[in-house]
Amino acid sequence: MSEFSGRIAIVTGSGKGIGHRIALELAARGATVVTNDVTGCCADDTLEEIRQMGGDGLAITADVSDAAQVENLVKTVLDTYGQIDILVNNAGTTRDNLIVRMDEDDWDLILRVNLKSAWLCSKAVIRPMMRKKYGRIVNISSASGIMGQAGQTNYSASKAGMLGMTRALAREVASRGITVNAVAPGFVQTALVEKMPQDILEELTRLIPVGRTGQVEDVAYAVAFLASDQASYITGQVLSVDGGLVMG
Repeated sequence: MSEFSGRIAIVTGSGKGIGHRIALELAARGATVVTNDVTGCCADDTLEEIRQMGGDGLAITADVSDAAQVENLVKTVLDTYGQIDILVNNAGTTRDNLIVRMDEDDWDLILRVNLKSAWLCSKAVIRPMMRKKYGRIVNISSASGIMGQAGQTNYSASKAGMLGMTRALAREVASRGITVNAVAPGFVQTALVEKMPQDILEELTRLIPVGRTGQVEDVAYAVAFLASDQASYITGQVLSVDGGLVMG
């Protein structure tokens, strides 16, 4: 498949988990993929997998919640390829706790890593996309950002913030050939989910209408669609990939 041939994609937080699978999917469909992680070895490992598939790209270590590092990341991509066509804002983390036990530092960290990073990266790529009159931005939110989740006031707020940012930015840039959408995964088989006690995971699974947790490829397929030309008339939308957990 080569639907993304000639397209340059940046996937933040692509060293592992959902971001890793998104990077591989875009590469499999012909994109040149810039992998990123705050830990260099993880981004390098993803890029190596892409190259073993016959693809190519760059691996850039950067904390995308830091403006200077984002500026350097985007400059490096533009200096190398001259364009940026797809941005997937996937970088994120968790610091779960009940609000009465949550430190202010944990609130600030999650809003910075999950939400500020998406804003910084989007801001950095908008001008080159506007010049080209083409762009796809896909923000990885969460079912928690739609329905809320006990013990995740910080995480839920950050992911809900991504949805508001998605819609606002979509309105700003729609006339320039740039679409901005969000994907909201539910419970997906990643390292974080696999660490859950089995009884809690089984209880959560019972809440999912399709009766199972998701796979990382389920999210990657949704992102690939929203990044494609087939989705050119879709913007400002939230695609829930959650087995029916959130409806309405």
